Amino acid sequence: MSDDLAVSMADVCVSYGKVSILKKFNLSIKSGKFVTLLGPSGCGKTTLLKVIGGFIKPDSGSVYLSGVDVTKAAPHKRKVNTIFQNYALFPHLNVYENVAFGLRVKKKKEHEVDQVVKEMLKVVSLSGFEERNVNDLSGGQKQRVAVARALANKPEVLLLDEPLSALDLKLRKDMQTELKKIQKKMNITFIFVTHDQEEALSMADTVVVMDHGKIQQIGTPLDIYNEPRNAFVADFIGESNILDGVMLKDYYVKFAGKEFKCLDSGFSEMERVDVVIRPEDVKVVESKEGTLAGTVTQTTFKGVHYEMIVDVRGFKWMVQSTKCEVLGSQISLAVNPEDIHVMKKSKYSGEYGDYTSFSDEMYEVFNTK
Repeated sequence: MSDDLAVSMADVCVSYGKVSILKKFNLSIKSGKFVTLLGPSGCGKTTLLKVIGGFIKPDSGSVYLSGVDVTKAAPHKRKVNTIFQNYALFPHLNVYENVAFGLRVKKKKEHEVDQVVKEMLKVVSLSGFEERNVNDLSGGQKQRVAVARALANKPEVLLLDEPLSALDLKLRKDMQTELKKIQKKMNITFIFVTHDQEEALSMADTVVVMDHGKIQQIGTPLDIYNEPRNAFVADFIGESNILDGVMLKDYYVKFAGKEFKCLDSGFSEMERVDVVIRPEDVKVVESKEGTLAGTVTQTTFKGVHYEMIVDVRGFKWMVQSTKCEVLGSQISLAVNPEDIHVMKKSKYSGEYGDYTSFSDEMYEVFNTK
């Protein structure tokens, strides 16, 4: 077991009745990292968090914290604290006493309690709020109190179960930045659960993408976005055009009835593959420069850019451009080799693809009185 691992899980299985939640689950998390568990509802994220925290004992497998087997250890025996969605603050205690609560349970001396509470409130930018009633705080301030209380016990790992979900968009983004700053300053391992792709990509050092109790991909936010391993990851992380293709030979792939140069290799010749192209990488060009032609079936203004659905040979592409094309117009598209990502076929192939349903739904919204 490596000394620099904060958390390690080996072949962990968890079932609720006959329903399997985690299946031979293996995961290693280095100390001092901000790790995000990302996936749809029901994929096992919160269950995984509870296993690490000791709130659920696995049916089989082992859990290690800093190299120590804690599989059978009670939650209070682990150097782990958890922040839940509702923060679980004590409404009858003020800010100071909420943060001090865990220290008092551990029977710390009063001068030590006072020193730690003030230090933690400074870390979360709530100095001067000691006497404030927690019921009078904003959502963001309550979240900061919950973080301060969790950090006061100096855990080696802090577990966060969608703690920002109740905040409005502006405050949520502010708190994303604050949590990242706090994590870097305290150098504590953060394991953050979310189903929000943008949140995961903006906050984490490492993203763990999960589905049906299994890890689909682990990597940096940049790797996960630019090099998705399968159609599920490509579709779940941002918008993606996922096309059926054939790898003609190294660096050449065919899709949408055309042959394209790409940067991928290592596939068998004529192997069927999935091809991923992000909407922002599709260029709207003059007809003589384009390799694909299509009809604009929907346009939506998104603030910085326009989001267009373009029908190319019956496949609905999503294209993002700063220029709005006229609805119903014929346009030409081009894709650079570096923007074509080729993936092996998987069990998710065919489940995700074009934006036909998106286009139909949007048409109904805008055309039904």
